[in-house]
Amino acid sequence: MRALKIAATGMSAQQMRVEVISQNLSNMSTTGYNARRAEFADLHYQQVARAGAINASDGTMLPTGVQLGMGVRPSAVTMKLAQGALSATGGDLDIAIEGKGYLEVTLPNGQAAYTRDGALKRDGEGLIVTNDGLAVSPDITIPDDAISISINRSGEVYAYFDDAVGAQLLGQLTMTGFTNPKGLEAIGSNLFTETEASGPAVQSTAGQDGLGTLRQGYLEDSSVDAVYEITELIEAQRGYELNSKVISAADQMLGATVQVR
Repeated sequence: MRALKIAATGMSAQQMRVEVISQNLSNMSTTGYNARRAEFADLHYQQVARAGAINASDGTMLPTGVQLGMGVRPSAVTMKLAQGALSATGGDLDIAIEGKGYLEVTLPNGQAAYTRDGALKRDGEGLIVTNDGLAVSPDITIPDDAISISINRSGEVYAYFDDAVGAQLLGQLTMTGFTNPKGLEAIGSNLFTETEASGPAVQSTAGQDGLGTLRQGYLEDSSVDAVYEITELIEAQRGYELNSKVISAADQMLGATVQVR
């Protein structure tokens, strides 16, 4: 009775789909979060009668054959790249990326990671860091006596002082792009790391080489569409129920077979 195992793979697939949806909904308020989508593919087929096989002495061939599928399997959980809405915060170190690209940060082990979460802070030494205290690359230190900070669309960071008329350039934030951003590996805390699938990181200036620009005083909202996710959730639930009914039907058929005398 193949139906039992086939329906079981269907229930497992819909369960995974619900898990991805729940991840999206739980991150509705996560800065710079891109929704994920579960994708599936059919499993291998049992060739009961191959198409094109000779089925008669006169050389007649089967036009289609008999191929019995064995169920479904998860093929990928992809990130849906979409620009989230920008929310005004007024923070000097809050920056939103308008367009493609990521900010680079340095992990405690020295490895580079990438994020679209522009909710930056200043640590005890004046270094610009993320919410988790990771230094933003390149290192930019804000002097203690700076009264305000200005970041332009190309990422140049300026500081203003009481005893100076003009602004002082402290450094410039760089942007990083990838050939295939969907191939990045998510490691949590709004961070990604480079993989062979993503291609090598390409650093450039904001607004150049197809990368987006920066907007100070704004943060990028999550791109999760709650209405779409709820619709997907309903479909996944119904799909799970239908597969469970197939298992019940197969069980009844097996029971009828056992009771034959």
